[in-house]
Amino acid sequence: MAENKKKRLNRREFLRISGLGLGGAALATTAAAPAKSSQKFKGGKFSDPAGRPNRPWWVKTVDESTTEVDWSKVKRYDERFGTVRGPGFAGYVGEDEVDRLSAAAKELELKGMLEEIDGYTLKDQALKSAHVGYGRSFMGPQKAKTPEDRGVPKWEGSPEEASRIIRAAMRHFGAATVGFVEMNEDTKKLTYAVDPDGKELIFTDDDMASEDDDYRYIPNKCKYVIAFTVQMSTETMRRCPTPLGSQTTTLTYKRSETIQASLQEFLRGLGYQCLSSSSTNAMAIAPAWGVLAGLGEMSRLNRMITPEFGPMVRAFVAYTDLPVATDKPIDAGIMEFCKRCKKCAEACPSESLSFLDEPTWETVGDWNNPGHKAYFENAATCRAYWREGVATNCGICFAVCPFSKKDKAWIHEFIKASSSTAPFLDGFFRSMDDAFGYGVQASAEEWWTLDLPEFGCDSNQPVMEG
Repeated sequence: MAENKKKRLNRREFLRISGLGLGGAALATTAAAPAKSSQKFKGGKFSDPAGRPNRPWWVKTVDESTTEVDWSKVKRYDERFGTVRGPGFAGYVGEDEVDRLSAAAKELELKGMLEEIDGYTLKDQALKSAHVGYGRSFMGPQKAKTPEDRGVPKWEGSPEEASRIIRAAMRHFGAATVGFVEMNEDTKKLTYAVDPDGKELIFTDDDMASEDDDYRYIPNKCKYVIAFTVQMSTETMRRCPTPLGSQTTTLTYKRSETIQASLQEFLRGLGYQCLSSSSTNAMAIAPAWGVLAGLGEMSRLNRMITPEFGPMVRAFVAYTDLPVATDKPIDAGIMEFCKRCKKCAEACPSESLSFLDEPTWETVGDWNNPGHKAYFENAATCRAYWREGVATNCGICFAVCPFSKKDKAWIHEFIKASSSTAPFLDGFFRSMDDAFGYGVQASAEEWWTLDLPEFGCDSNQPVMEG
């Protein structure tokens, strides 16, 4: 039996028997490759006036995102019933099926604790339930002193200065990456028509934002969009699909509440408005704004993948009336790699991810917003598996993604660069990812013995020099 086990190769063995070798593979990326690189956080002053970090050399700035968009077909979304996150799920599968799936999830949870199933034990469940949220609000806590309260004029500076200080503040608050977009009549459609709590979002020429029992009013002058990401723990996500694995998502959302409120109070203290989610996944389609702001690209996951952290982030958004220096989309070869990889679709236990060779304009269900070319997922079968199959959220597609590996070894950065500049190597690198055993689910019990950094994440944002 032992002789039939698949042998896991080390990097040198794999590259040697592949016939390509490090020297041969390097030929594909010698053009534009820097002589020296470092992933180590070095500190020092911003080299860019708007505070943009130095990104890997292979991340190119482009005028249009790698996801094609037909804005004439994009519609504003009713978050309550359009998605499968809340009551919309029953609209797709029926109330009786929701009740059945919920009962199945409770049975699985109890079974996991009683039989001490790896990742489902009482201590795993206790860790998941420990993440108590602090709450979100459309206009922020409104407790910080304004410049008027202090008897001074509001802060004034160039758009570049504004972007720089917001980035500095948000990194300090705990954001991973930050980007900016100026809203127009097309991109305004990325704002939900109705929030999860049923309040309609209305754009208005009013000077100040406000809300009542039925509406939230967004001043048209709050047209500057701040998109940001918060890291998830890669090591913890490798323990999915279990309550232990899923709680890194919960922790990330909880951390984002503090970041959001801190950003809103920071801008209030400067004399400006900052509007954001009144609840989780409210106000706007954050990943779409993240793509437009250059934080990442859409993918076969139908989620944003970043050059720095892969899919191991959650995306968030805020609107402000402080003019900022804006960013552009990027092309890091991520979408092109997804066309050939398909590892996430192969690993998806509910078969909810697309196997199409090319993204399509044809949506799968009403939970997908039309007007953009993508790999649309079956969110209903995905959500049903969460309840009946694992009694928690899944995340396998995140964990197995080749872009989920941190650049601890130079070969990871080399592979990402090659994916951007030499897409004909994508199949080879997908095979290498499999041979090294990446993306394999790890022991949940082992997680409790690991010495991980704060929040289970390495907060050193990769930067390049050379």
